Amino acid sequence: MKRINNSAIILSLFAGMMYTNAQEKKQLSLDEAVQLGIQNSKSLKIDAAKIEEATADLLEAKNRQLPELKVSGSYMYLPIKPNIDLKLPGVSAAGGPEVHQVAYGSANLSVPIYSGGRIKYGIESAKYLVEASKLSTENDKIAIAYNVAQAYNNLFKANQSIKVLEENLTASQKRDETFLKLENNGVIARNDRLKANLQTSNIELQLLEAKNNYNIANINMDLLLGLPETTEIEVDQNYVDESDDVKPVSFYLNEARENRKDLQALDQQRKAAELGTKSAKAENLPSIAFTGGYVAADIPKFLTIYNAVNVGVGISYNLSNLWKENSSLKQSKAREMQLSATNELLNDNIKLDVNREYQNSDYSKKRITVFEKAAVQANENYRITKNKYDNGLATMTELLDADAAQIAANVGVINAKADAALAYRKLLQTTGTLTIK
Repeated sequence: MKRINNSAIILSLFAGMMYTNAQEKKQLSLDEAVQLGIQNSKSLKIDAAKIEEATADLLEAKNRQLPELKVSGSYMYLPIKPNIDLKLPGVSAAGGPEVHQVAYGSANLSVPIYSGGRIKYGIESAKYLVEASKLSTENDKIAIAYNVAQAYNNLFKANQSIKVLEENLTASQKRDETFLKLENNGVIARNDRLKANLQTSNIELQLLEAKNNYNIANINMDLLLGLPETTEIEVDQNYVDESDDVKPVSFYLNEARENRKDLQALDQQRKAAELGTKSAKAENLPSIAFTGGYVAADIPKFLTIYNAVNVGVGISYNLSNLWKENSSLKQSKAREMQLSATNELLNDNIKLDVNREYQNSDYSKKRITVFEKAAVQANENYRITKNKYDNGLATMTELLDADAAQIAANVGVINAKADAALAYRKLLQTTGTLTIK
């Protein structure tokens, strides 16, 4: 029986070691987390595909200025003798050769000379759209950097709350042991001891909630960073001190005008739309191209043609443009109007975003001072109340209330600092200057 118990102990230890190994720990700074989030972002992979698509459109536009060379050939077998009636004076088809096969080939070359600027405008417009796609990707990177920072902040707050609550739970459990002894010695009433036990249970519930929040935040971080879901991320405790001194709001407004990637992308789209309008106008102009060709044919025992070379200039013009309205031009002008209105709306939203996040950042910094002051007061209040209680001048309820206020104040300081660091990063995101290292 003893042998069985020893085996069970060994198996339990082995299972615990296996679980510990499965739960991999990874220490990450915020910048490292942001870099991982960008590398493994699904949305950025979609953006990369959009850039490839825009680049392919640019290649297609460039190809339109290159010569067109087409080669064709054909061979035909004639199982039934065709009737050939030559209309040339003095030439008769009677008794002529039997024709059973025909072979011919041709080559045609076309080099665009003038197209009203459609090719040129198409290339320039495609370049702007490629640049717009790249700028949109950069804007998405900044958004991802903030999302990772937000998740990192939640993980930090949950982790710090666990530490504070664990310390207070240990102190509360020791207090319960002391009060139990006092009750057994008839010093305090059983009701007072039960109040202390209830306080301990409340701290245990808060600790369970904090650990649950931590686990959820950790899984969220794992998914954002592309890590296995069993990875436990250890955050950098000093990241809350990274924020710089906040400058005047006018500084951040100017930064946003110069650095917002979505604003720059929209500007590239507007330039492309302007060129689209010019290209649409050019549809009413003729196209001119240099042309050349070569034809060869062979009808055995009847006709052979070779060295039939031709060169010239071709012109094409769609006469229906004289009575049809240019719908492409109307669509392009409407697109310009839409982008112009979008630009005005985006500028207004940027002003609102920057001012809002500036106020939030300033508010978050002020909250730290208030929470630190409250924590000092709560800690001192608990010390005084504890002394009073020990001297019979305060009730158990007053002591427990002071203890709960102390816990809330200390957790509040941690959360306030983390929220301030995140608010500053949000401000940088709205200006387009959130650093991605």
